[in-house]
Amino acid sequence: MRAQNGVQPFSHRCRVYYEDTDAGGIVYYVNYLKFMERARTERLRELGYAQSALAGEGLLFVVHSAEARYHAPARLDDELTISAEVIELNRVSLRFRQQVRRAADAVLLCEGQFLVACVRADNLKPRAIPESLRHAFAGVQAPGLIAAGE
Repeated sequence: MRAQNGVQPFSHRCRVYYEDTDAGGIVYYVNYLKFMERARTERLRELGYAQSALAGEGLLFVVHSAEARYHAPARLDDELTISAEVIELNRVSLRFRQQVRRAADAVLLCEGQFLVACVRADNLKPRAIPESLRHAFAGVQAPGLIAAGE
């Protein structure tokens, strides 16, 4: 399924702490990936799916590939808004488009895309995303999604 334009993506807010920065008070580049991971986790939680409960059912989500572009630095004490929009939903994977913006002025700091695969917890082999979760993701996207390969 492919998401359509015009849907307000989910966003999560967080603050930049000292531990997120280098000696100059600027966010260390890899920490943007952590912020985006948290937003994806909170997206699942908002849909009613805790990662711990999914793991208990033998299901994990793992990042297959990540792409990030850095535009401007975040600094100590900045409040950030991190979006997590599903732009592609397939049988065993989701593609997220994410942005990190400074909340005070909405300046784009970092953006990326992440392909996240659903795997079995016991052997890390691909498995189908549960139908209820697929519907939950599809239900928050624009109407008229077209199923890929269905």
